[in-house]
Amino acid sequence: MTDAASPAGETRLDLKGLKCPLPALKARKALTRLPAGALLIVDCTDPMAAIDIPNLVRETGDALEGQERTDGVLSFRIRKA
Repeated sequence: MTDAASPAGETRLDLKGLKCPLPALKARKALTRLPAGALLIVDCTDPMAAIDIPNLVRETGDALEGQERTDGVLSFRIRKA
């Protein structure tokens, strides 16, 4: 797992290999550390994240700007409210 800020102000969270519920829990924790308007990109391989991350975003009031699957990796773009 890595948590890295990119030069563009995006934070990427690499959660590949973690199983439910860890991707959602770690994404929630990362969101609490970000300022309003920041973008969090979460990469994970657990298929349950396709359900858990959108539910997390609904609960927190943040915005899910995008979701895609490439080569077995789910990527979520979450904008902090």
